Amino acid sequence: MNNFNAGSKKVLGTLAILALIVFLAVENGKTDVKRKWYEQKLQASLLTKNAAEHLKEFRLNKSVFIDPVNDPNETALIGQDITPITTDRGYIESKLTSTNPNFAAVIVEMLKEAEVEKNDVVAVAFTGSLPGINIAVLSALQSLKLKPIIITSVGASNWGANDPYFTWLDMEIELYNSGIIKFKSTAASLGGGLDKGRGLSPEGRQLITDAIKRNNVQFIGEEYLENSIEKRIALYNKLRKNKPIKAFINVGGGISSLGSTENEKFIPSGLSISLPMMNYPVRGVLIRMAENKIPVIHLLNITQLAHQYGLPESPMPLPDPGEGDIFIQKRYNMTLTIIAALIFSAAIAFVFIMERKRHKLGTELVPTQKNPELIEI
Repeated sequence: MNNFNAGSKKVLGTLAILALIVFLAVENGKTDVKRKWYEQKLQASLLTKNAAEHLKEFRLNKSVFIDPVNDPNETALIGQDITPITTDRGYIESKLTSTNPNFAAVIVEMLKEAEVEKNDVVAVAFTGSLPGINIAVLSALQSLKLKPIIITSVGASNWGANDPYFTWLDMEIELYNSGIIKFKSTAASLGGGLDKGRGLSPEGRQLITDAIKRNNVQFIGEEYLENSIEKRIALYNKLRKNKPIKAFINVGGGISSLGSTENEKFIPSGLSISLPMMNYPVRGVLIRMAENKIPVIHLLNITQLAHQYGLPESPMPLPDPGEGDIFIQKRYNMTLTIIAALIFSAAIAFVFIMERKRHKLGTELVPTQKNPELIEI
């Protein structure tokens, strides 16, 4: 019987080796497959890179210093820690992550999943906190040929567009005047506390007011937050010209969009087709849109979104447009997988049949009273 056990071990060893070969063949046989909306995603990412490079060149021509420590990719999209128009706390890792041009592809995917179509109206709320994401949103909207209505809160968190003389509105108008981006804000507020600059110095509030005036944007300067929210809703409704708003995009933590800082923990980042019914302290624009069955895209927790969509955190150097799982997905070669499975199944079936025969033969050779000739004397 020892010979049979040795034979069985050899067979199992052979099967194990065959299984490993089959596994390696299938894994190494994976092919790159373009994901849905690949062309639109690539176009948006290329446009984002082009826009960012234009702003960088513009800044360098103005002899603006770029800090290679805090802005290691020298994008010129990373602001300073504290300036007179810095409204909230921001994290530099999030700001560095947001400069990846492939975020535009993420936004394209969200918009397509929200089922927007060419020439649809999209309401947009920007802040100065994430200029890289603002550019990505504009690029995605332009690539998909959508019609945005944009309202901006000019104040910015740490490391955002917090240069008083080169705010987000200044970046936006430069991209617009250069012909790279076809859209710009129609209205703007101070941002910060109560959407009227609470927490800023009088100098900071005046600097933002000056930025709004020099960029010829309608000023939203309501006394109360609820009125500021209503003003934005009214502007969106007026400018949509009887066409339905098909999606709402919010970038950053603007109080007019969220309604209150407490609401932030109830609103997930990314695309939400609907929001849970809750007793929100104040219903900001984002919540009001969701209540009207409008899909909302909330772009705030940038590192979380990067991980979710396979983008690197604080990348250095910046990835090229078209890099990442958002564009290409490795998939198993189904023909190779089926062939490998058939071969392995056939091998198992062959071993099973042979082992049954071996077992039957072994049973017949065991000495019994019916086979006395097999008993040694």
